[in-house]
Amino acid sequence: MSLKTIIHSYLLCFTISVANAQIKPNVIIIYSDDQGAIDLNCFGSKDLETPNIDRLAKNGTMFTQFYASPVCSPSRASLLTGLNPQRAGLPNNASEANKADGLPGDRFTMAELFKSAGYKTTHIGKWHLGYTPEMSPNAQGFDHSFGHLAGCIDNFSHFFYWNGPNKHDLYRNGKEVHYPGQFFPDLMVKEAGQFMKQTHKSPFFMYFAINLPHYPYQGDPKWLDYYQKKGLAYPRDLYAAFMSTLDDKVGQLLKQVSDLGLTENTIIIFQSDNGYSTEERAHFGGGNAGIYRGAKACLFEGGIRVPSIISWPGKIPKGQVRNQMAVNTDWFPTLAEYCNIEIQQKDLDGKSLVSVINNSKAASQHEEGYCWAFRKSWVARKGKWKLHANPEDTSKKGTLTETDTFFLVDLEADPGETKNLAEAYPELVKDLKKQYQIWEQKNKK
Repeated sequence: MSLKTIIHSYLLCFTISVANAQIKPNVIIIYSDDQGAIDLNCFGSKDLETPNIDRLAKNGTMFTQFYASPVCSPSRASLLTGLNPQRAGLPNNASEANKADGLPGDRFTMAELFKSAGYKTTHIGKWHLGYTPEMSPNAQGFDHSFGHLAGCIDNFSHFFYWNGPNKHDLYRNGKEVHYPGQFFPDLMVKEAGQFMKQTHKSPFFMYFAINLPHYPYQGDPKWLDYYQKKGLAYPRDLYAAFMSTLDDKVGQLLKQVSDLGLTENTIIIFQSDNGYSTEERAHFGGGNAGIYRGAKACLFEGGIRVPSIISWPGKIPKGQVRNQMAVNTDWFPTLAEYCNIEIQQKDLDGKSLVSVINNSKAASQHEEGYCWAFRKSWVARKGKWKLHANPEDTSKKGTLTETDTFFLVDLEADPGETKNLAEAYPELVKDLKKQYQIWEQKNKK
């Protein structure tokens, strides 16, 4: 074989390899923070302005019965591992006061999955999955990271405020950086744009974990003025301004994707991590779960049912709604299937949603049921039936008595979870208790 033939063959193989790399879809997961179950126009809100996220839903598929965990860290751990929080190793929030709290370094993450397939990977925004080097974003599969490690920061000083002493919390690839006075979501958008410009000739995975509308509520003054003139009452006016600020930043991110000519080859997921907050720092509310009972930090629907959207022009049905039950652990295998990446770990809690996305009549991937556990409460869900044990309602939408230790609801007839049917259906209670006991044993392994 002549040298010319060898060189030609090499160049042909190289060209094919580059072409194959370029046709892999990019992936962006936009993960909002403490957002109410209906707090988008497309999910039913009547008093918010969210045109950019609504447009994403119009051009993609939205889920009306999508679930996560009730607080930040477990939700993020399960998203990135495809495992429920107990198996991921982070059933509660990672506390800045306890450096041992966090996502164990031996868990295989979505970033590591994409990196193994030749993707460039980046985390931008909130982390809240650990504070030690082995729990850092760069140690968990992200080539690049920019953001804060703790659960929240002031968006202008970038300090974490809690029990004190207050601490500056802004890092790029493990090195502390300072941008005093600059609005953190703007810094996020800028960082995302720079990353995409540097890597857009290669496929990339971006975890855009925006810290809005999590407290402190620091919405754009134009939106504060807009909602106050509109007559929204406190604290809804503060929350609404922050939600529309979130929508603005999502719009800016999507424009960057478009300007780089990447829209057609980019899968975009938008989802909240959990329900809206009723904590003191959140002015005891502001978010809206509609008819759903509960809020952040409880297992009623308002705490774990979250808005969720996926878009991929030309590949995913446009303007569609899916009512099948799905869970944030499902994104791991779903994205692996769309991006043609083999998953080595076969015992994920998540199931691919591709069949559901393609067909509104497809069965839920969780017909066998699903369970959640948080603090002293747990839930077993199967079909329309949902059994609470030791329920807590952080929204205070209803009353709970000593007789409600087990609280059974029919979500089809009573999506607001107002009536306890446990006494009327003792056999169902027994079956769902058994479902949870089996789940609990599995999660002790």
